Formats: sequence, structure tokens, C-alpha cells
Amino acid sequence: MSTDPMQQLHSWLKDAHAMEEQAEQMLTAQAKRLEHYPKLQERITQHIEETRSQASRITECLESMDTSTSTMKDLGAKFAAMGQAIGGSMASDEVVKGGIASYAFEHFEIANYRALIAAADQLGQDRIREVCEGILKEEMAMAKWLEDNLDEVTRAFLARAESDELQGKR
Repeated sequence: MSTDPMQQLHSWLKDAHAMEEQAEQMLTAQAKRLEHYPKLQERITQHIEETRSQASRITECLESMDTSTSTMKDLGAKFAAMGQAIGGSMASDEVVKGGIASYAFEHFEIANYRALIAAADQLGQDRIREVCEGILKEEMAMAKWLEDNLDEVTRAFLARAESDELQGKR
């Protein structure tokens, strides 16, 4: 069974769009519950805007190829994000687990964009490669920020948890 490489690129771009829809929903839910972690909340809020822009840029890439996003993939990703948000909000150590999950998700996005860059490059889709390279830089910056700040968030959580478990959570 042979797969048309250009159709594969279309499919991967649709996956990337769904991934960004999932990220936006997860980050939005997380940001609402971080009132005691203003630095983290601010960076996540900034990344929500980046994520919206990323989804828009992926949509533009798909439209330039006379295709569109996948409603089913987008809905599936949103439902997955909703489940993660609900599950995470019930954990007493939500802020730490959310930081770990965000760090892992950023690396998942990084890997996806690296594959998209390679595919676009091989298929001579320079504009798509450039868009994905720009998004990759943003995802790498967010992953680096999380890496640099997870220790501080964890320590702040533990300090808050010592004084009041409910306050430590958020």
C-alpha cells in the first residue's frame, strides 16, 4: 500500500492543527487555576496566544494546499484536552503535574514540527517548512522556559502545601 507523500504532509498538518487545538484548551484550563503562581500563569497565557497563532498559521498552510483542517481530529483533541484538564484539576499537586505534563507536551510538539520540517523540505514546500521552523522555535522556547522554571514551581508548591494543602494546589 503506497502513500502519496503530499497527502501524508496534508495529514500531518491536520494532526498539527489538532495538536495546537488540544494545547490551547489544556493551557487555557491550566492558566485559570494558577492564581498563586503568577509567573507561570503569565508565561502560559503568553503561550496560549502563541498557540492560537500557530493553529492559524497551520490553517493557512493547509489552505495554501487547497485542503482544510480536520473537524474530527480537532474535536478529538479538544475532548482529550478536556479530560486532561478535569483529571489534572482534581490532583492535589496539580501545578507540579501540570508543569510536568506541559513540559512533556512541548517536546511532543517539537518532535512533530521537526518531522513536518523534514517532510516539507523533501517535498519542496518551502513556505510550509518556514512556518514550521518558526513554530518550532516558539515550542522550543516554551519547553526551555518550563525546564528552567519547574524547579521553582515545585519548590513554591511544596512551601505552600506545608502551610495549607488547598493553597499549595493552585
